[in-house]
Amino acid sequence: MTPGRAGGHLTLALSIGVSTGAAEDWPHWRGPAANGVSAETNLPTTWTDTENIAWRAELRGAGVSSPIVLGDRVFVTSQLGRGPRQRGPRLVQSGSPGDAGELPLGASDSTGRLSFLVTAIDRDTGRQVWEYELVAEGALQSFHEKHNLASSSPVTDGERVYAWFGTGQLIALDTGGELVWERHLGEEYAPFTINWGHGSSPVVYGDTLILLCYHERASYLLGLDAVTGEVRWKVDRGRGVISYSTPLVVETGESAEIIVNSSEGISGHDPATGGLLWRVAEDNRFPIPMPVVHDGVIYASRGYRSGPFMALRPGGRGDVTDSHVMWRVGTGAPYISSLVYDDGLVYMIGDVGILTVTDAGTGERVWQERLGGVFSASPVAADGKIYLLSEGGETIVLAAGRQPRVIARNDLDVRQLASPAISGGRLFIRSDSVLFAIGQ
Repeated sequence: MTPGRAGGHLTLALSIGVSTGAAEDWPHWRGPAANGVSAETNLPTTWTDTENIAWRAELRGAGVSSPIVLGDRVFVTSQLGRGPRQRGPRLVQSGSPGDAGELPLGASDSTGRLSFLVTAIDRDTGRQVWEYELVAEGALQSFHEKHNLASSSPVTDGERVYAWFGTGQLIALDTGGELVWERHLGEEYAPFTINWGHGSSPVVYGDTLILLCYHERASYLLGLDAVTGEVRWKVDRGRGVISYSTPLVVETGESAEIIVNSSEGISGHDPATGGLLWRVAEDNRFPIPMPVVHDGVIYASRGYRSGPFMALRPGGRGDVTDSHVMWRVGTGAPYISSLVYDDGLVYMIGDVGILTVTDAGTGERVWQERLGGVFSASPVAADGKIYLLSEGGETIVLAAGRQPRVIARNDLDVRQLASPAISGGRLFIRSDSVLFAIGQ
């Protein structure tokens, strides 16, 4: 652990305390339960660039990480300056991806160095509270031009904000923006080398920070003390096991399991040691989506083009393919976005705008509609609605249920890859370099 590296500095803009009002916090990129679901009501259904926008905050950097919310602050990470990008495959396979709304990430201006930003914004007003800047150190891996080295979303445990970047640099800040501890996993263990750039986000479980580092040169699952940053456990998987996904911690009665979507399959691990408990073996080239859980059932999609998805029970040991997989559908799941569960249905938005709704108990298709657009953001469910954000700036608001009904289509003149956050009756939508608060 290296506290107080010289590369980081804090810029204070206002002095505002973190409050704990009636609004629901959104501490993880997939919400309070890491499943994309909010219990809030009276959320906005319609907006434009000029209507029903509470505020918009210009960000000094660019990125595709999702915002999180704690009390009266919204936190977001960005990259300042350009890094080594590479042109990669597109979700749109025919015609012009650009015409369909699939565009590369814009890059912020730079003084010649590359650095990372954690920005705290007042939830009510959109004013910047503070900003912490961390200079990028070590080798810079090239990444797909649709994202950058600030793709991991931050997470908070209510006392600290944890931010992780594609170099392997990891920082813990208190809610006032002061550095608590710092590590550089890319230098301590192995460079973060993965085909299209690191994408996994950190997870907090109790007082442990869980990090999925499944990369080409070294693959390991890591548990750190959230207070000090010291290593609690590290489980090596050798070379070549990869994942762009974020782990999910599932409570199973008196115990818990870390669920991992990797190139080898779906697996469950012990949060106390990181040790492997069970697995469903199934190869996948680009495992991206994060699993979700509801009432003790895990719903997992594997990623890659029109990949498989399944429902399974936790609590097994060894190979549980035959004993714990409740149902499995061999094709039809999205490449990038994760699933969302709502009232007995599983919703998934395909890469090029085909929405599929399946019965959570059987996996059977309930309905399917072509909505149009290109989708990387994961859907969120709240207030009897499903919110679907397309890369071209459109948000489709869908009535949840067993019959298709679009409530509204809302356009912002921006590029949207980040999944939204919900808090205080508002949606927080992050474009490349602007954060919007939607709602009055």
